[in-house]
Amino acid sequence: MAATKASKEQKYDRQLRLWGDHGQETLENAHVCLINATATGTEILKNLVLPGIGAFTIVDGHTVTGEDVGNNFFLSNNSIGKIRAQAATELLQELNSDVSGNFVEESPDKLLDNDPEFFHRFTIVIGVQLPESTCLRLGSVLWSAAVPFLVCKTYGLIGYMRLVVQEHTVIESHPDNALEDLRLDQPFAEFKNHIQSYDLDSMDKKDHSHTPWIIVVAKYLEKWLSEHNGQPPKNYNEKEAFRQCIREGILKNENGVPEDEENFEEAIKNVNTALNPTKVPSAVEDLFNSVQCNDITSQTLSFWVMLRAVKEFVLNEGNGSLPVRGTIPDMIADSQKFINLQNVYRQKAMQDAATVSKHVECLLQSFGKPPESISEKDIKLFCKNASFLRVVRCRSLAEEYSVDSVNKDEITSCMDNPDSEMVFYLMLRAVDRFYQQHSRYPGVYNYQVEDDINKLKLCVNNLLQEYSLNVNIKDDYIHEFCRYGAAEPHTVAAFLGGSAAQEAIKIISHQFVPFSNTFIYNAMSQTSATLQL
Repeated sequence: MAATKASKEQKYDRQLRLWGDHGQETLENAHVCLINATATGTEILKNLVLPGIGAFTIVDGHTVTGEDVGNNFFLSNNSIGKIRAQAATELLQELNSDVSGNFVEESPDKLLDNDPEFFHRFTIVIGVQLPESTCLRLGSVLWSAAVPFLVCKTYGLIGYMRLVVQEHTVIESHPDNALEDLRLDQPFAEFKNHIQSYDLDSMDKKDHSHTPWIIVVAKYLEKWLSEHNGQPPKNYNEKEAFRQCIREGILKNENGVPEDEENFEEAIKNVNTALNPTKVPSAVEDLFNSVQCNDITSQTLSFWVMLRAVKEFVLNEGNGSLPVRGTIPDMIADSQKFINLQNVYRQKAMQDAATVSKHVECLLQSFGKPPESISEKDIKLFCKNASFLRVVRCRSLAEEYSVDSVNKDEITSCMDNPDSEMVFYLMLRAVDRFYQQHSRYPGVYNYQVEDDINKLKLCVNNLLQEYSLNVNIKDDYIHEFCRYGAAEPHTVAAFLGGSAAQEAIKIISHQFVPFSNTFIYNAMSQTSATLQL
């Protein structure tokens, strides 16, 4: 067992650093459904099979054509005529023996007719190159079953993704520029005592230059507060004056020249970070005030139960602050001083998590659930990330497509620039209309392209008219979409495959924040945009 664990760690080393053992575990327990093993579909699955999703099922009623072989790395000449779902499954499974692959030789429409509950069993459903009518039907089945749905389409040089999920909670959002949680403006008792154990004035040079910068700033902040009616340095000039106080604390040699004390330089550099006021971020405040946090029932997800417990902690024991995160940044200090300081924060974090745990227990008992239904480990992780909690909510496809609830404002404001990515969204909707009317996409089967241009223009105008959109779409785009002939170039499919797999992993692992709700990639200009539709 230890050997398999070690080999797994070696195999998945890079991604374990990204999302940890628990993230990998959720991935290995996931079952992904891919509809249509086209170039884009197989690229998405490739990027999910390699990091080790537990299982995938391909739903595809097509057989392999020469066209498929031309743009799909997971199909070869001898696949022509075979069941596309089966051929792709066999080749994809070769990438990772840990993953179980299955296929269903059936069109999604047929499954929706005969067994719509088939789709309920998956962690996420990814629909590729689907016509609008199928997307709407499948979208409504998945929406009512609360199964996330990721719609992907490669159309010529345009890539499109739409995430459809009622509510997606994220505990570990991994923000890029997270501020440290140091509490220098509101030191807790144990931290205060620790600061008092230092006397910078009576230290020898070695100890003085190895005192952690957090302690240095805390010491000078105490002094500042006593001289400024308890008010911390707020504006630029005050902070400069505060930095100067620290600078003057650097030891001097016998000639009066300041010594080279890197820890003091670090303290001066980190003044802004250190003086950052301790407060509940507005995004978390909004979650505290949400209905889900305040109306807890036995059906409530553990995320909201833990959030409610944290809210109670903030109102009672936390004096308006979230649980202490328990981590400190790396800094110049001798090992013992650093470890001692780290332990002060770590122990406080453990105490706070234990208090939150008691609140969780009371909430669970109030609706007859055993206290162990939410683990200590989960509560600790939640408390550590309490500043970065996020909830993503998308509209359903039915809302997006309905004349009454279409997001006209977003479309109109984006189309102030006639070349914004929004034009591709409107064009993709128009080619879907063309497909509904002619059972093919414009420019396909060598029809007269000129003829198709007029038909597509009609579809564009009907779409704009139906939604009462007063926007202008240049003829160039209509010509361009007819020239594409619904082709799925491998380069665009590969880019979209990477992007979609990344979003699917975010949804499966509940780590990092997925996009909301529409993503458009323009391979001509190498640009992309996220739209709220």
